[in-house]
Amino acid sequence: MATRKSATVKKRPASKKTASRKAAAPADRRRKEPETLRLRAVTAGFTVNDITRSVGWYRDVLGFILADEWRDHGVLRGAEMRAGAVTIYLGQDDWKKGMNRLKGEGFRLYCQTAQDVDHVAALVRKRGGVLAHEPQAQPWGERDFGIVDPDGFKITITTGS
Repeated sequence: MATRKSATVKKRPASKKTASRKAAAPADRRRKEPETLRLRAVTAGFTVNDITRSVGWYRDVLGFILADEWRDHGVLRGAEMRAGAVTIYLGQDDWKKGMNRLKGEGFRLYCQTAQDVDHVAALVRKRGGVLAHEPQAQPWGERDFGIVDPDGFKITITTGS
């Protein structure tokens, strides 16, 4: 039986450029203490009334792709929807908090795109979407439109700044 020799990996010393950057960092740019939370991404998770309808709406009206789905004994219980770098999780409501539970109240999802917002809004309308507000210029220089999903979750799609 042949055995494999493990390779010895030598650590490369830090470059002079990297070392000088660390030393030259101004005091006001150093990390604050106590250390603050630094996140890299956020993903929204929506509890929906009808998972099949919601997956269809996000896919067929907004243009998300179905990245993954979760099934329990063959029954669709949840889905991961993606559009560019944005992920939204959809989960079927189990009704433990009541059948008349309001969804989407007090919440709005803001999504930035490099695409032409007027063109995206036209595509959404063409696919059967009803806009909550038409594309409009905002005083801060962005252009956006609003839409509400089948469960009342509000979404604003805006140009990136």
